[in-house]
Amino acid sequence: MADLGGLCVGVGAGSRVGVADIVSAVLEVCGDEAVAVLATLDRKAGQAPFVDAAAALGARLAGYPPEQLSAVSVPHAAETVYGAVGTPSVAEAAAILASGGGGLTVTKHVTNGVTVAVSRSVSKSVE
Repeated sequence: MADLGGLCVGVGAGSRVGVADIVSAVLEVCGDEAVAVLATLDRKAGQAPFVDAAAALGARLAGYPPEQLSAVSVPHAAETVYGAVGTPSVAEAAAILASGGGGLTVTKHVTNGVTVAVSRSVSKSVE
């Protein structure tokens, strides 16, 4: 998939979060800038709120396993997140992975139970 350097948004959220919560949190951080990729934990990527949020944002949805997220160095690693999902970061690590290693332009930002972090793609294609 061709990527022209769009925003890669990592999202972490609990099971009670709905599509409106996710979309609202992403728009609060990204404004009207196009979101190329919405990235999260692999087991969340198949759930309706994440699938529907990606569709509403016009973004591709990507999911990463905890082992891959854990290997990414992030500024706000949290033991509580590790205890819950097996990686110390979902949003920041997923944003960095989705961007192909780009730095975070927005670090961990929490709104209504949704954690959002943003990176800008550095690659010409994103898996």
